[in-house]
Formats: sequence, C-alpha cells, structure tokens
Amino acid sequence: MTTQTVADLIRDALMTAFWIGLPVMAAGFIAGIVINLLQIVTSIQDPSFSAIPRLLTFLASIVVFLPWMLMKMIAYAVHLISNMGRYAQ
Repeated sequence: MTTQTVADLIRDALMTAFWIGLPVMAAGFIAGIVINLLQIVTSIQDPSFSAIPRLLTFLASIVVFLPWMLMKMIAYAVHLISNMGRYAQ
C-alpha cells in the first residue's frame, strides 16, 4: 500500500465523517442562534431555556437525517470493502 493510498483512505474517512455530522451540527448551530436571539429579546437567562430546545433540535435532526446518514455510511463501507484487494497489494 502506497502512501498515496493511505492518504486517500484517511481523506475519504474524514470527508465521510464530515458529511455525516454536518446536518446535525448545522441544525444545532441554527437552533443555538435562534435561542440566543430569543434570550436577548426576552432577557431570559435560564440555562434550561437554552439547553432543552437545543437537545430536542439535535434529536429531531438525527431522526430526520438518519436514513441519509445510514446511506452515506453504507456507501462508504461498500466502497471500502469492494476495494480491499487493491489495498492489500
């Protein structure tokens, strides 16, 4: 296995992890901004007011994006296993 092959494997693994985590992180980021704006407008500084909606947003985004995330992971695993002979050389 050449160093280029190892670099490609690592790059593919990191990019797959990035794309799998992106929807959940983006939903949490957007929810955090909206909740912080609501806290600024209403002057409510209760920690549970910001934590619970953010957690619910993460849970909802995982439920919504789980089929797509599983398809990406399965596609990566199939690609990795189908090229196993090339990696063994």
